[in-house]
Amino acid sequence: MNRLILTTLGLLLASTALAEDVDRTIDAHSGARVSVSIVEGSLDIVGWDRNEVQVRGTIGDDVEEFVFERDGKDILIKVKVPSRNSGRKDYSANLDIRVPAGSSLDVGTVSADIEVEGVTSEQELQSVSGDVSTEAFAADIDAETVSGDVEIEAHNDRASGEWELSTVSGDIVAIGLSGELEANVVSGDIRVIGGGFSRARIETVSGNLDFSAALAAGGKLDMESVSGNIDLEFEGEVSARFDVESFSGRIKNCFGPKAERTSKYAPGVELSFSEGAGDGRVSLSTLNGNIEICKR
Repeated sequence: MNRLILTTLGLLLASTALAEDVDRTIDAHSGARVSVSIVEGSLDIVGWDRNEVQVRGTIGDDVEEFVFERDGKDILIKVKVPSRNSGRKDYSANLDIRVPAGSSLDVGTVSADIEVEGVTSEQELQSVSGDVSTEAFAADIDAETVSGDVEIEAHNDRASGEWELSTVSGDIVAIGLSGELEANVVSGDIRVIGGGFSRARIETVSGNLDFSAALAAGGKLDMESVSGNIDLEFEGEVSARFDVESFSGRIKNCFGPKAERTSKYAPGVELSFSEGAGDGRVSLSTLNGNIEICKR
């Protein structure tokens, strides 16, 4: 029994030694440009009220070099790995990063989740395989992943800017945003909750689209799914021209006008009408799915 305990403790100590602790801080400009690049692991980035960038966490034993440097306003945080390797290596980095709240971010990962909070300037967040989650203020955000979910929520339900959100396989959730939105998914759902838009283009190949927000006067909304339902619920009054079509599905319209068959020989239905002064434009299309249009 004693030998078993000693062997187990030895294995635990050996596995612990594989990770190197990181705890470093560097002075930074209040509007710093912070670039972060890791291969795998996780990133938790938080904006704070200090003119410093702090990095804490662990990096894998097979990492070639941990780079943390400043050049003027630019701060670089990078986990470098060997250009050639054989076998399974530990290139992980699990980092907790604090940056000045007014910093802009340029973050890239291969297999790692990205979570951002309290950063008020522009953000460009990209992952190959990982979820991306961030808090939005009055600055533009580009959040992309290949395999993972994207979630963006407005700080105090108030955030106006340009938002570009995309994933190949995963869902997108946007909460409380205003301004201009571009959201694209190949396989997954998109939900837009709250806020108001002057322009929004929302597309998925295979998935459902839900939009529950306001459309500004003269605004434009395009929603398209190849295989999925479209559920549109306006917050407040809307003034727009509507063009709606579904090749295989039904159209339910709470504003009154009914959809008509496109042909007596085909299953498709379509609907065109105006609400209010008709100064905006709403275009809804699905190849295989139902469409519902309503307002609160």
